Amino acid sequence: MAKEKRSYEEKTADPAAQEMLIRADELGLSTAFHRADEMVPCNIGGAGMCCKLCGMGPCRLTKDGQTGVCGATIDTIQARNFIRAIAAGSAAHSDHGRDMAFTLKAVANDETEGYVIRDVAKLRIVASKYGIPIEKRSPKEIANDLADLYISQFGQQRGEVVLTKRAPKKRQELWRELGVVPRGIDREVVEALHRTHIGDDQEPVHILSHAVRTSLADGWGGSLIATDISDILFGTPAPILGQANLGVLKDNMVNIVVHGHEPTLSQMIVAASQDPEIIEYAKAHGAKGVNLSGICCTANEILMRQGIPAAGNFLHQELAILTGAVEAMVVDVQCIMQALVDLASNFHTKIITTSPKVHITGATHIEFDEHHALTVAKNIIKVAIDNYANRGNTHIPQVREDLVPGFSHEYINYMLGGTYRASFRPLNDAIMSGRVRGVAAIVGCNNPRSKQDWIHTYVTQELLKQDVLIVETGCGAIAAAKLGLLLGEAGLEKVGPGLKEVCETVGIPPVLHMGSCVDNTRILTVLTQIVEEGGLGDDIDQVPAVGLAPEWMSEKALAIGTYCVASGAYVIFGGSSPISGMPDRVEDSDIVLRYISEGWEKLYGGKMEFIKDADEMIRRTLEHIDKKRAALGLPVYDPDKFGESGDSRMLLLEELPLEQKRKAVYGVFVN
Repeated sequence: MAKEKRSYEEKTADPAAQEMLIRADELGLSTAFHRADEMVPCNIGGAGMCCKLCGMGPCRLTKDGQTGVCGATIDTIQARNFIRAIAAGSAAHSDHGRDMAFTLKAVANDETEGYVIRDVAKLRIVASKYGIPIEKRSPKEIANDLADLYISQFGQQRGEVVLTKRAPKKRQELWRELGVVPRGIDREVVEALHRTHIGDDQEPVHILSHAVRTSLADGWGGSLIATDISDILFGTPAPILGQANLGVLKDNMVNIVVHGHEPTLSQMIVAASQDPEIIEYAKAHGAKGVNLSGICCTANEILMRQGIPAAGNFLHQELAILTGAVEAMVVDVQCIMQALVDLASNFHTKIITTSPKVHITGATHIEFDEHHALTVAKNIIKVAIDNYANRGNTHIPQVREDLVPGFSHEYINYMLGGTYRASFRPLNDAIMSGRVRGVAAIVGCNNPRSKQDWIHTYVTQELLKQDVLIVETGCGAIAAAKLGLLLGEAGLEKVGPGLKEVCETVGIPPVLHMGSCVDNTRILTVLTQIVEEGGLGDDIDQVPAVGLAPEWMSEKALAIGTYCVASGAYVIFGGSSPISGMPDRVEDSDIVLRYISEGWEKLYGGKMEFIKDADEMIRRTLEHIDKKRAALGLPVYDPDKFGESGDSRMLLLEELPLEQKRKAVYGVFVN
């Protein structure tokens, strides 16, 4: 039975998306928004109470006390389903890191086309963390050793994944004490699958302990490797002006949309699109040039490094095709809907798959090879240019917003102290004084079962009013960008008085775009640097900070959330819980749901909760931040204490008589 059809405003908060959904209905075409209304989710599988891990099932447990054919309880089944999702999410992000490591190795040995080591300073800094010699050695020599070290972390069988040493010292000791330090990235994923095979691990808490170990292999392993190498090869992000939303598509240019997650391809397409030969080829076909834009996390990769505009986040992939203006959508891995090919058949758009891991029936496949990267990128662009003549009527929403992305942890360190005094001290001091109440990381996907972008942006805006500094990655960052929250003026108009002082003084937006979803490791690095700076405890679990994934939908999100909890963070997921259990079940018997909250908090200081209501998310976020402030002995948050500083305050003071001016100025310092 289909659900009641939602209005366009109920499906998405984005006016450009609403416009395209109207167009879809006019053309009689389906999108993920439509299919979400038509598809009623299975409440048993959705609650994690269905097991199909062997041929004796599937076993659907609907009554308390019921077991599967093998005798597996609801709690065991839920724990198994949960860890399998974490293993898949960890594998996806870590495999991205593996590919980056092999690319770095090839670049170091002059085996690629088009790539160079762009951030030698970061290469030297990262290599030195692991004792790799850097003095009197060329960048390629250092890169070769670093690549070998990183590649070895995937197949390592014993010991500890070397990147875990970058966590706070106290956190490392806790992980060792609890036996969850990952031994090797692939080993933990394989063991997660082995433990959940029929007849293996059947104790829910024991299964969940390995879920932590598996996720840490991603967060402090594979994902961190991906971020490190992307910065080394393509440049560490710094603020740059960009634009977001479907209005970035151009009617008089060849529009190519890159979609997926791996920057190796997209960076080369950026380079190739700017080649004079390619530009002339486009003009010869009647276009003014090539217009490149991104969807999903590939958008973030090229947005934060080259300022290439983002056509949108996850749920915009079909909407971009509906404009009729896209000559080619070039995809690699992760978050790519199979529905794209069928939808594109109604237009002239070519769907081009490029990864050996991802083929889609009906798509054009042009396999990407880092050894011939620039040549392959040019060939892909020429296919798109050749398709320009086939374009029909277009409908491009004239909706776009400026934004400033590119706040890597290195740049945050620089912006707070400059070249010679780079430091997190000003941020720590702002939190300690109460100008910044705390920090919230709002990350994650879109989900068509909720109103696109609305929970992301509503929670963001409400927390900003409470002087909470926001850091964002992935599709959540693009959602905030489309609303204008990634601009400096937002820090003067849409935030609380204390945070306004900080934004005005430093010259930053109140929402800091930190990269793609794999770059959540940057957030862990920021939290580690806050701890190392001093004054806010000696481990991440003491920092007044919360992580939120308001519109999550992927297994990667569960892996990210788990490694953040294991690192000491309180993590809130919106939407439905994959382990919600039966509505009439006695609360104390929901072992898995309680353990990932209360149990994990006792062990790691972090916890995971699934909360549907946006206002309740905000309430619990602020409650947690204030609880951590109190535990550190910091002043109670008082919004009336701050708000008149910087240029605006000086302009007001200029209107006062001299004596009053002196009293106002020096009185502030005395107080």
